[in-house]
Amino acid sequence: MVKIFVLDRIPKYSQYGSKATEFDHFSNILWHKFYKLPIDTIPEYDFQTEKFIRDRFFKGQWYDIYDFIEFLASLEFPSVNTHDFIEAVNNLLEREFSAYRFIDGKIAPISNKIEVEEIQQSLDQVNYFTSLSGANIHLTNALDKLSDRKNPDYRNSIKESISAIETTCRVLTGESTLGKALNSLESKGIKIDDQLKSGFDKIYAFTNNKQSGIRHAIIEEHKNPDFDDAKYMLVVCSSFINYLVGKCKTLGIKIK
Repeated sequence: MVKIFVLDRIPKYSQYGSKATEFDHFSNILWHKFYKLPIDTIPEYDFQTEKFIRDRFFKGQWYDIYDFIEFLASLEFPSVNTHDFIEAVNNLLEREFSAYRFIDGKIAPISNKIEVEEIQQSLDQVNYFTSLSGANIHLTNALDKLSDRKNPDYRNSIKESISAIETTCRVLTGESTLGKALNSLESKGIKIDDQLKSGFDKIYAFTNNKQSGIRHAIIEEHKNPDFDDAKYMLVVCSSFINYLVGKCKTLGIKIK
């Protein structure tokens, strides 16, 4: 995938006769920002550069490979279709029964198609509306902390997920807390079943529980959240944001 969708797409010859090519530019970025190596160690010939990239790819740890693919997807080159690259990688991950998928430019440890779509849709929603930029930051941070393959931070991922809900509800109602905002949604025309509202009250209460140590200082007797806890919160909070935005669209409530 890397060779087909990236390396072979980047021109190795300049149409203007200049020595510097797009591939040279790509190599400089790769050496400096990803490999953290001096650019004067880049091989003289392109085929040698590709061999170096290939050797590093196949000799790296599994998380190094994901980091590399993520880095490639973050680059912007006119000759590379990033969307096609990400789609091809996701198809390959699915075919090989990998537990990871690309979500919003990050390779996350989530493979369920519905969960992936819920998270991506939610990120797209909060990115679209200016007033929900805070929720976008929280959701992105939650995904980043969950997707960190070397040092995942499940506790703060949960905190960021619930903060995205709080921000969204407060923006829609103008209230100062999530609890007040949930109770005020109906006054804005958004009617939520009492049991569903109670469920989110309890989820918020869980993050405020001193034993969880999520939104409070960690005490001696606390429970460390794990991956499943953090993934559940990210998916549920993403779904609830999609639910609220969908309700607003149906009711004609404008979100700036």
